[in-house]
Amino acid sequence: MKKLGILPRVYLAAVFVILYAPIFYLIYYSFNSGDGMSHFESFTLDHYQAVFQDTRLLIIVLNTVIIALLSALLSTTIGVIGALMIYFMKNKSARQAVLSLNNILIVSPDVIIGASFLILFTLIGVKLGFASVLISHIAFSIPIVVIMVLPKLLEMSTTLIDAARDLGASRKDILTRVILPYIKPGIFAGFFLALTYSLDDFAVTFFVTGNGFSTLSVEIYSMARTGITLTINALSGLIFLITIILVLGYYIIGNKAKSPQGVKK
Repeated sequence: MKKLGILPRVYLAAVFVILYAPIFYLIYYSFNSGDGMSHFESFTLDHYQAVFQDTRLLIIVLNTVIIALLSALLSTTIGVIGALMIYFMKNKSARQAVLSLNNILIVSPDVIIGASFLILFTLIGVKLGFASVLISHIAFSIPIVVIMVLPKLLEMSTTLIDAARDLGASRKDILTRVILPYIKPGIFAGFFLALTYSLDDFAVTFFVTGNGFSTLSVEIYSMARTGITLTINALSGLIFLITIILVLGYYIIGNKAKSPQGVKK
């Protein structure tokens, strides 16, 4: 920051203001005793109390978190296996073709993906609900994991694998003791990116959600047509607070892991 001039600092500050101002505006009115965001009447915590009293809303939040965690975990597992298969493919043309197909899924519009899954589930008779949403989230998260893990594999020197083989390591040992520890940062990055995409997704989920099951993004969209209450503001504030705590916890743990350990005399 010391090397930055005045103009870059102003630009950076403006970017952060644009990004965070709507969030703080939304949280500010979550403490409003009124019914809207046009005028702040007085301070209250009633809307936060309403969040914990609304059983249906809490179930929807729980559905969203469960879908996100399961899809991130399964897509990370499948994505790592897919990245390993692409990495060990000897035919460069086939490897490039598979990688191109993977990248096409990343840039494809969510509306197209959601409509395709809706048609597929209708044709094979899958009931729309938890299973259809989970399968869809796993499917669009796998390419994201692959694209995060594959660069770490390509960055890894083949001499590490050759050295492990010369020392008598089996294929399992090479995978678990050499490859996976090396690509661990890419695996974690893919997992958290898949988790974020699942939590934020609306378009795909909107197409494959059935009656009796909903996620937070779809529920907020449904409320928007009749009018969103300040309870959603309060829920958004809680989610934002939890996110900040998780990010700070991640950085604290990361810094402790990177800090040199004291040497005992």
